[in-house]
Amino acid sequence: MTSRPRIPNAPPDKILEGIFMTEKPKGKSQKKSRTGSVYQLKVTLKGIRPPIWRRFQVTDDITLAKLHRILQAIMGWEDYHLHLFEIGGVNYSVPLPGEPDPLDFDTKNENGVKLSRLAPAEKSRFIYEYDFGDSWTHEILVEKILSPDPEVKYPVCIKGKRSAPPEDCGGVWGYEEFVEAICDPDHPEHEEYLDWVGGDFDPEKFDLEKINRELRRTK
Repeated sequence: MTSRPRIPNAPPDKILEGIFMTEKPKGKSQKKSRTGSVYQLKVTLKGIRPPIWRRFQVTDDITLAKLHRILQAIMGWEDYHLHLFEIGGVNYSVPLPGEPDPLDFDTKNENGVKLSRLAPAEKSRFIYEYDFGDSWTHEILVEKILSPDPEVKYPVCIKGKRSAPPEDCGGVWGYEEFVEAICDPDHPEHEEYLDWVGGDFDPEKFDLEKINRELRRTK
């Protein structure tokens, strides 16, 4: 296999260890979402133009851990790297016990924490970051809170634009270099990049049917 072309080396993932705490219920004054609702979310990958985005719907009882798996499916990531959610100034991720925490993160355990508790209203926004080397930062917007449709099996993606970057391509700047090379047959690294990505890549492709097939496999 042809070796990877000159994509900028990404720094190692920042390890999220330390004290992980499951979010505890707050007082009665906390705003609650409607019982049995559906969240319509829009996720946009920051730093890339034209934008890469997806619009999708989930039930309001999903945890952040399940939302992570949904985001991996709809964006086309492979879950090779660490991730975190930043909501209301608090970081949530998976627990990695028994390791020192070089960044002194007070990161809470995403397992069992429901999206509806942390983003209880329409127009709520939060961040999902994947792969701390390439630093793919996604903004997630709660567009609507709807009544469920009995004919729809959730989660479901309903719209989107453009293909997500391939894994380990060097972040926003590396991706721009990658797209420039594969779209220009005269680029000196055109063939190398195509070999590295598996022979074919269309940055404008959006396959809704494929994404929903992947969503049906999420657990």
